[in-house]
Amino acid sequence: MLGREIEVSRADRASEPRTHAAVRERQVRDGTFHSAVCPDLPAGCYTVWWDADRPVGAVSVAGGIVAEFIWPTSAYPAAD
Repeated sequence: MLGREIEVSRADRASEPRTHAAVRERQVRDGTFHSAVCPDLPAGCYTVWWDADRPVGAVSVAGGIVAEFIWPTSAYPAAD
């Protein structure tokens, strides 16, 4: 995941430009985890994209609250 670009779009506005953020590695006491921050998303439902064409899931963002999305451990294979 490190270095990957995560893209999200409003679920009800799929044709609008997507918001993207780089995945960063975080070292914590229990090991390593990866995160991406999209700080200015308005409240709403968002599609999380695997690549330009395939969604990988959805996340609900509430105003002023941190939202989490757990990336599937077995999503899509690498692109050819």
